[in-house]
Amino acid sequence: MTNVTRLADHRPILSVRGISRSFAAGEETVTVLQGVDLDIYPGEMVAIIGASGSGKSTLMNILGCLDRPSEGTYLFDGRDVGGLDADQQAELRREHFGFIFQRYQLLGDLDAVGNVEVPAIYAGETRAARTTRARELLMRLGLGQRLDHHPSELSGGQQQRVSVARALMNGGEVILADEPTGALDTKSSAELIRLLQELNGQGHTIIMVTHDPKVAANAHRIIEISDGTIVADNGPSAVGNEQKGQGRPTEVERPVPRRRGAAILAVTRLSEALNMAVTAMLAHRMRSFLTMLGIIIGIASVVLVVALGSGSQQKVLENISSLGTNTITIRAGTGFGARNASRIETLMPADATALAGESYTAGVSPAVTANASARFAGTEATVQIQGVTNDYFPLHSYTTVTGSLFDAPDLEDRAQVAVIDEDTRDTFFDAGEDPVGQVLQLGSVPVRIIGVVRASGASFGPGSLNVWLPYTTVMARVSGQKFLSSITVQVADGYEMDQAQAQITALLLDRHGVQDFFLQNSDTIRETITSTTRTMTLLVAAIAVISLVVGGIGVMNIMLVSVTERTREIGVRVAIGARRSDIIAQFLIEAVLVCFIGGVLGVGLALGGGWLAGSLSDSVRISFSALSIVAAFLSSTLIGITFGYLPARSAARLDPVVALSRE
Repeated sequence: MTNVTRLADHRPILSVRGISRSFAAGEETVTVLQGVDLDIYPGEMVAIIGASGSGKSTLMNILGCLDRPSEGTYLFDGRDVGGLDADQQAELRREHFGFIFQRYQLLGDLDAVGNVEVPAIYAGETRAARTTRARELLMRLGLGQRLDHHPSELSGGQQQRVSVARALMNGGEVILADEPTGALDTKSSAELIRLLQELNGQGHTIIMVTHDPKVAANAHRIIEISDGTIVADNGPSAVGNEQKGQGRPTEVERPVPRRRGAAILAVTRLSEALNMAVTAMLAHRMRSFLTMLGIIIGIASVVLVVALGSGSQQKVLENISSLGTNTITIRAGTGFGARNASRIETLMPADATALAGESYTAGVSPAVTANASARFAGTEATVQIQGVTNDYFPLHSYTTVTGSLFDAPDLEDRAQVAVIDEDTRDTFFDAGEDPVGQVLQLGSVPVRIIGVVRASGASFGPGSLNVWLPYTTVMARVSGQKFLSSITVQVADGYEMDQAQAQITALLLDRHGVQDFFLQNSDTIRETITSTTRTMTLLVAAIAVISLVVGGIGVMNIMLVSVTERTREIGVRVAIGARRSDIIAQFLIEAVLVCFIGGVLGVGLALGGGWLAGSLSDSVRISFSALSIVAAFLSSTLIGITFGYLPARSAARLDPVVALSRE
């Protein structure tokens, strides 16, 4: 369906009074137009001619709302254009003007139909309706076989016809043609002139800017400009034609505007901006990938570091838990690192006996330590000797592999019996050989092996060869010391750790008369290691975040370069009706998409790296959390918004006439 957009009458459609345009050139001001008065009526075909630099193109830019005059007034159908803001002027260009440029100004990423559709996209037309109209216009102009061809696949004349179809997409009530034949051969130029005459006959007001008198001769009215002023004008032709009985111009055909709610229009505009952003990204895949590379590395680093820190923390805490979460260890001195701790002979076997009789005690294991050179057959190695009781093994989650543990007579008789771990067994005995019953020489003390135990896996630092003897045996036969190295107390169920710790402290203070010992429970170790690993994870994550920020700055820089590279494209979009918000949306969506896709690839890279690290080494624990992955996505999107806004805003604020003139 079509409707009438305007009937020719005696009121001018374009009217300028006292129009001047000046530009700053260094410290000087250059005046291109000065005091121009002009009326153009509906249905006219006007040619504006003049030498290069005369001001004809500047006048056309002002008439097409691509530039603003320095002085004077401009009325479009009685509406003061100077009082319109940027979006209102965009609406004027979109709804009433059609532009035909000398260099065609087609978008290389789109085919012929896509180029013609662009003005209707910004007008909010549905995809089906605009595609149908674009195809009809192209077929009407003889390009039915070139609908899916890109500009690079079309001749100059064909590209110009696509440009004409684009100018007619929203109606093209006033068609502005800037040197339309300047880049065409003679045949194509003649075809274009005939086409413009046909459009004029259909009611379109045609304004051509040309330096060629032969082209201008095809117009009904010729206006000559020299040094910024009109020096010749053969008068309004539309009024003259009507007075000569030729009647009013034919009505202009344009699509009927569809009334849709503001919410639907907003969603449509956002959807189209997304589609244009995706199209631009796919057309420049390498640039898009290089843009997102910094984000990929940053996101992968953050996710992987957090997962590695979390996994390491979990592994350490599991090891601590395997040691028992209800144990308290008593040591001599004022704390770890005290210089005189090894010389304080304060913990005695009697202290362990006293603690064993308390109600809060489920088990007590006194311990003394020593080092010795062990020998068996032809093998010799340094081992760590630990004097303990049977309570030591369940307290530290050791399980018996073969043989047995100590019994009460062994402790009372200071028996020369030993329990070894699997590493010690493998060091001194051949594979498959049973060590139970064998005699191991510890320095000058021979001991008979009665059992082999397996460690719980809770180990910190490098491993050692362990041999356990009754603590009475070590004190009497190996080290000769009269005091204990430590006492481990297992707190009975139902007692709070703090309560038990306070009672142990009170008991030992009463026995010793002075605070010459300190207590350490497994919860304290857990808290200390948790705090340390969390701090280290945060530290390394902070370094990764820095790389993420650097990646964001890279996104901004490349987006700024992209704005510079695509200045002409921006100018074309603005000239055919894009609002500033449309340009901002497209470039901002591009930045967000780049960062979001970079985030997805970064998380994928982190997951792949974690899987590879875990498969190569059992000692590496990687623990990914949904929270860190979600945070990575949010971070990448936020980076896109933050670092994409400035380039998007810069693109939207470009003056259309300046953007179009960029190379």
